Amino acid sequence: MAKDPAYNAIPMPLLAPRSFGPLPMPVATLGQGTWNMEGAREDSIAALRRGLDLGMTHIDTAELYGKGLVEELVGEAIAGRREQVFLVSKVQPSNASHKGTLEACERSLKRLRTDRIDVYLLHWPSAHPLEGTIRAFESLVKSGKIRAWGLSNFDVLDLEKAFRIAGPDRIACNQVLYHLKDRAIEHAVAPWCERHGIAVVAYSPFGHSDFPAPATPEGRALGTIASAKGATPRQVALAWLTRRPSTFAIPKASSVAHVEENARAAKLVLTPVEVAAIEKVFPVGAKRALPRL
Repeated sequence: MAKDPAYNAIPMPLLAPRSFGPLPMPVATLGQGTWNMEGAREDSIAALRRGLDLGMTHIDTAELYGKGLVEELVGEAIAGRREQVFLVSKVQPSNASHKGTLEACERSLKRLRTDRIDVYLLHWPSAHPLEGTIRAFESLVKSGKIRAWGLSNFDVLDLEKAFRIAGPDRIACNQVLYHLKDRAIEHAVAPWCERHGIAVVAYSPFGHSDFPAPATPEGRALGTIASAKGATPRQVALAWLTRRPSTFAIPKASSVAHVEENARAAKLVLTPVEVAAIEKVFPVGAKRALPRL
């Protein structure tokens, strides 16, 4: 993608920035997710703002979250700080016709209180023709409504179809479920994205209310490494997730204390021995289709 001078207005992230697919700017390795954040509004806004203070400038949301309420919350959280934020949102598949994508983006911009989204994603493969969605994305890029576009929950066959339509250096990222207990993307999706210069963004990086308890073999393995590092097991999990240079993580935090814990993971570097110990108790598992969350 051609270098966009407007990117120069966004300060360098403080937390381990790295290249985000083909985009001409570095992005913080650890960002902030917002799925199910419509409750505890004041605490959530405080957490998002504290995350920005700590350099977690990549904020991810979607029109689907809370039927627009979460985008409104994010808009309030980033008010007056838009130039610090690498802002990502998503069009839901039912809206992803050519015309529907354009209209959905306008609604998201209004809720987010901004004139542009940095990366706009298709939330998962849609029944609408992908050609029309991508044509809308490219139109939004040309008009300055979005900087770039990407995909979410796309398996390899869907990625290949999008790549054939768009060509190289157009797909910024693929946002997928990825955590210690679900490593399915390592079979094919992550390697495919890496070969094509596409960032991988891990959502739900702690799983779904099933993070390993301390007394389990998995929990003990994380705890041993965490103790040696002066860290927490969740920080170890985030460091493991972002060990691949193409991978970013967007943990959700609805409290200031939680976002501060997440941010400290950016300074944690695991040794090959520690990575091997983690992967011994969290095997990659069988290849399967990706969920669409």
